[in-house]
Amino acid sequence: MDWQLPERFDFNGDEIAWGVIGEGPPAVMHGSPFSSLEWRRIVPWFARHRRVFYYDMLGYGRSTKPEGDVLHGAQNNLFAALVNHWGAEQPDIVAHDFGGSVALRAHLLDGVDYRSLVLIDPVAISPQGSALVQAAKAHGEVFARLPAYVHEAMLRAYISAAVKRTLAEEEMRLYLDPWLEEEGQKAFWRQIAQMDDKYSEEVEWRYGEIRCPVTILWGAEDEFIPLKDGEEFARRIPNASFTVIANAKHLVQEDAPEAIVAAVLDVWHQHASGSGLSAAAHNSNH
Repeated sequence: MDWQLPERFDFNGDEIAWGVIGEGPPAVMHGSPFSSLEWRRIVPWFARHRRVFYYDMLGYGRSTKPEGDVLHGAQNNLFAALVNHWGAEQPDIVAHDFGGSVALRAHLLDGVDYRSLVLIDPVAISPQGSALVQAAKAHGEVFARLPAYVHEAMLRAYISAAVKRTLAEEEMRLYLDPWLEEEGQKAFWRQIAQMDDKYSEEVEWRYGEIRCPVTILWGAEDEFIPLKDGEEFARRIPNASFTVIANAKHLVQEDAPEAIVAAVLDVWHQHASGSGLSAAAHNSNH
């Protein structure tokens, strides 16, 4: 349960917490809407096959939680900067939720190339946003000033809604802790208030331009991003693989980590012979 992010990267004066484990070709585990700890049960398995990099996005987890923009406008630039800092040429990417959006934007807008791209319940199709998100966007300052016990109760309900199984208290605390205290509470509601369809709309018409093999995994019972969005997303990417994971909600990493491990290792095995397959090669081989 001890999730380590011992390294720090300076991004425009903000501190980004990151870690790395394993040896081999580079891979990046990336995602939100909580922090990199959602990968804690999965990274050790992948580290047997790859040099795995992981980090907390700007405004999340143990990274700096600044007052300004902490969503897509900044995150794809950060992602591109980190990949360059790590010297991770054409890494294999496994990304979740907004991490998926960031990986897509970095690829299509910043020219970051991947050997393979596995996306788990990504933010990719607009319109987006649950009823809670819409309320927080409309009344951000009110949510940021809620009494601490009300804020924590809402957080517990929000996290529980992302998982089909019941988290043990020590697991729940891992997800809660970065968002508690005054700074964490403000940061949590700030990132929700900044959710905006414009970031996906900038790239969702370009999904046919993706230059690597794409695998999409989706929790069958996701209440945050409905399965129909996953089906539409897969439709827009020629020859993308789409798998629905039974008995899983949005946090598939908690509900079915073995499904993610199996799917990703299968992808890596399929594409082990080549680095940075072109879209044409991908289309001809599937």
